Amino acid sequence: MTDHNKYMQRALELAKLGNGLVSPNPMVGAVVVCDDQIIGEGYHQKYGQAHAEVNAVNQVLSNFENAADLLKRSTIYVTLEPCAHSGKTPPCADLIIREQMPNVVVGCRDPFDQVNGKGIEKLLAAGINVTVGVLEAECIDLNRRFFTRVQKQRPYIILKWAQTSDGYFAPSDNSQFWITGESSRKLVHRWRSEEDSILIGKNTALIDDPQLNVRYSPGKSPKRVIIDRNLELPSHLNIFDQSVETFVFNTIKTDVDGNIKYIALEDFDNFVPQYILFQLYLQDIQSVIIEGGAKTLENFISAGLWDEARVFTGKKTLKSGIKAPDIKGHTVSVDLIGDDELRIIRPYAV
Repeated sequence: MTDHNKYMQRALELAKLGNGLVSPNPMVGAVVVCDDQIIGEGYHQKYGQAHAEVNAVNQVLSNFENAADLLKRSTIYVTLEPCAHSGKTPPCADLIIREQMPNVVVGCRDPFDQVNGKGIEKLLAAGINVTVGVLEAECIDLNRRFFTRVQKQRPYIILKWAQTSDGYFAPSDNSQFWITGESSRKLVHRWRSEEDSILIGKNTALIDDPQLNVRYSPGKSPKRVIIDRNLELPSHLNIFDQSVETFVFNTIKTDVDGNIKYIALEDFDNFVPQYILFQLYLQDIQSVIIEGGAKTLENFISAGLWDEARVFTGKKTLKSGIKAPDIKGHTVSVDLIGDDELRIIRPYAV
């Protein structure tokens, strides 16, 4: 009996290689199996380029003289339902039908309206055997950012902060105080390379003058999102260096200055997190890391607008200062990063 889980697990491993490179598309992996042997593999490598199924089939066509015959006896494992519409690339369902592949195993359905169920229906109508739901939870979790954007019309929200062992976020005088060690800081930079954007409030920008880039990790720097109600931040700050696209939410102007985009919100007293997230959604931003400060984090927590919290607890103490945000959810994991504890928290299921 074919071990569907084994081959879908390999497809998931391949899909993860596209992390940070394919947004706002989902990460997808594909494996072609014939006579219980993998003969082709592929994943979606870059936004706008070939999908996983195309790359997997092309590998078979490149490596085997009898590729056409092999494909007619093969099963293709795909982490996400093959698309049935023409976007930047042709429909993958059509490719599978054209190559006369008899079996397709799908991890989960695609929630996008132009695909949702249509790819599966097209394959079934062509007489292809389709199995859906193999490692479904894992496949959905892999693309939780994509699913959130499609289903909730907002980016996936990651809250990130560091707190002392006695529960403080920062000194009360707003002076700089490093809570975590080098290993944690390097990990944060890797996270940044995997997400579309990073958000901070005015005080964090003013006190820390952060670059919000990926100096300690390979990959692209995220787009920057700044909350500066009255446009009080000075132009010499690192966030205004024009190196990446930067959104500044304020009450004064909507304007563009090179890579700096000023977006005015009429109501800065109510629903600010909601307004900001909707604007980011319109910009095709699929995920955002919120790195501070404490008030900004608490605004999103109190609005119930978060999908994941990554909380570092260092060994240092402050005894007084700005308290760390209070968040309630279920702990997904607890790990030691150098000398720091990292706790991943997600909201309780509704």
